[in-house]
Amino acid sequence: MQTIRSKSNLSTVSDIITALQTVILCSRAIQPEIPDLETPYSRTTFPNPNHCAIELESQSIRAIITERQHQLDTLLHDISGLQTVMVGIHTLQQQLVEQKNKIIESINLHKRLPPSKLTVPMSLTRICRRWREVVVDMPNLWCVLSVEVDGRNWQQAAFCYDSWLKRARGRPLSLRLQFHADDDSTKLQLLLQPHISRVPSLAIDFYCPDIPELNMFRELLALEEISIYFYVDISNDISPSISRAISQLPSSLCSFDVSGWPLDYSDLPSCNPVWARLTTLRIEVLEAKTVFDLLQLAPDLSSLTIFILFFDGEPLEPFTHTNLQTLHIDCDYYDNETLDFCDLLDAFSFPTLRVLAVHGVPVWPHEEFMAFLARSGCPLESLIVSGSVVTDEQREEYVALFPSLQFVLR
Repeated sequence: MQTIRSKSNLSTVSDIITALQTVILCSRAIQPEIPDLETPYSRTTFPNPNHCAIELESQSIRAIITERQHQLDTLLHDISGLQTVMVGIHTLQQQLVEQKNKIIESINLHKRLPPSKLTVPMSLTRICRRWREVVVDMPNLWCVLSVEVDGRNWQQAAFCYDSWLKRARGRPLSLRLQFHADDDSTKLQLLLQPHISRVPSLAIDFYCPDIPELNMFRELLALEEISIYFYVDISNDISPSISRAISQLPSSLCSFDVSGWPLDYSDLPSCNPVWARLTTLRIEVLEAKTVFDLLQLAPDLSSLTIFILFFDGEPLEPFTHTNLQTLHIDCDYYDNETLDFCDLLDAFSFPTLRVLAVHGVPVWPHEEFMAFLARSGCPLESLIVSGSVVTDEQREEYVALFPSLQFVLR
């Protein structure tokens, strides 16, 4: 989050704390010096009261006045310091309101963090009563939540989660659900039922081997992006239930990110019609031929990040995708491969491609890549290559084709 600045000299919390410490130290320093009304001068006895009485009394009064004036100046200075501190606190309160959009933006950058890390709203409520009132009255601060069913008292946890969601006051929600057991699905569905129609962004973590039937997917009518992460091995018996759940995703979905579930060629039809609506996709595939069929089923795709686990050796037919602008390819190579990255380049044409990132290709296929660029006629702006060797001469050829090309070799 960007540091909030102000014209005030005490525009940060550290400045206010420093000023308070200064006031406290000054007050402690002068406290022993404050005498009672009886001064050394008032306790002085004179052997001859008629001799210079007026002069001594005048000196005593002047000393008392001077001493009291010094104490008054010190107290006024301290009061001024306290007033400055109060102005600083008020300024911070105003900045909290004025900078709420930046605070919300900072929270949105951490959508994928676990609940223990999403502490910004709660931390702000503990600063003071005024800040709590302001934070609770900012619905956008409560639109990001990670929900987990664990060994805690679920009834109490559900009450806290529900209170959090109610503070969003009907705003669109960004949720993260963590499944540790098959029966978690029922609990989470009951919790989210009142809010299910206003969830445009959803992330799901599976930590259990038994994937629950996610019937809630069909009710997520506002869903635009979803990320699914499997932290357990997916067996062949579980794969059909995943495909059924994906096929229930609403027509509003445009971004799909799945990790830990390598998509098999046979899974593609069972996931329909989700592919046809996507514009952004990040996925793992078992075979290179799956890429060909996937691109055919997703004509509106503009960004694709794909991890190819195996090359199956089957030849690919030429295919042109007219909307793909960003392509990230990560390849796993083995010694017995018969189909390599060159065959992918020979099969595909992407006339709108602007960003290409390639990882894991042992030998960079310069000639095949030049032919791919000539055939595609794409306005390439960025080329990122990692795990390969690209010579300076090859790089110069790419720059000659695209003078503004950003080339990154990792």
